[in-house]
Amino acid sequence: MPKNKVQFQKGQSLPEFLALYGTVPQCEQAVLEARWPQGFVCPGCGYRKSCQLRQRKVWQCIRCKQQVSLTAGTLFDNTKLPLTTWFLAIYLLSQSKNGISAMDLKRQLGVSYNTAWTLKHKLMQTMRERDDSQPLRGIVEVDDAYLGGETSGGKRGRGAARKTPFVAAAQVSADGRPERLRLSPVAGFRKRALQAWAEQHLQAGTLVRSDGLACFRGVQAAGCRHQAQVTGGGKGSCETPGLSWVNTLLGNVKRAIDGTYHACEGHYAGRYLAEFAYRFNRRYELADLVPRLVYVAVRTPPLPDRLLTLAGTAG
Repeated sequence: MPKNKVQFQKGQSLPEFLALYGTVPQCEQAVLEARWPQGFVCPGCGYRKSCQLRQRKVWQCIRCKQQVSLTAGTLFDNTKLPLTTWFLAIYLLSQSKNGISAMDLKRQLGVSYNTAWTLKHKLMQTMRERDDSQPLRGIVEVDDAYLGGETSGGKRGRGAARKTPFVAAAQVSADGRPERLRLSPVAGFRKRALQAWAEQHLQAGTLVRSDGLACFRGVQAAGCRHQAQVTGGGKGSCETPGLSWVNTLLGNVKRAIDGTYHACEGHYAGRYLAEFAYRFNRRYELADLVPRLVYVAVRTPPLPDRLLTLAGTAG
């Protein structure tokens, strides 16, 4: 049987990771290169010349005298953890196909559960914001889905309690191959909600393919074209031409979440979903995931705990 090129591609082994980022100086150098690839740039005035103070690890701008540390204003700002712990967390989150729970992260990093949870959610939020800044375009297959466990005797399907509605969207190439994935919680499956979703996540002019659910016509108000296919119900609906990839990917995501997490609270569903989409969108570049996520982290403003716990359900 032929091997799947994506599944069998070379990633980054743990020994390779440790050889690159196993010490604090190595991690500091990686942050330095990611933050200022062309050399120091003052965050205050944009001047490029600086001096380093000997007593403290800070750079001082020659022009405005502003002092800035290596991690100031980044996701790592004011962290009490060594950068080696951050980098290992980035490695574990980015290289695990089905994700890693905060409990497993706690055990592998040797930190408290609360610290592991905070690290994980800061990195997931970074992944989410990065992908949200890059709208889908071309041909996009969409489907409605729900995240959350079934309750005994409760209502099933649309309108069920304790379930988080989200849109699954797969950008496909002209020859029908999946390119990028977006998984976004929405307030509900109504035309206005889908219009708002499309305005944020789709480029104007995108061709949106969906099933016959009426709310998907809302994407037209966002400047997108819409092609609906009435699929009916049952297993056969998942194999409908033009919608097969979004249904396949949606099934993979749900199985991965069920296998990794005991529970996925709706309050934070957007982050858990974004984590899987982020890895899928970079599935051909596994060896580059660590430096790429570090690059994004140094461009992400600090996320205080009070903001970290205010995860919205839309977007």
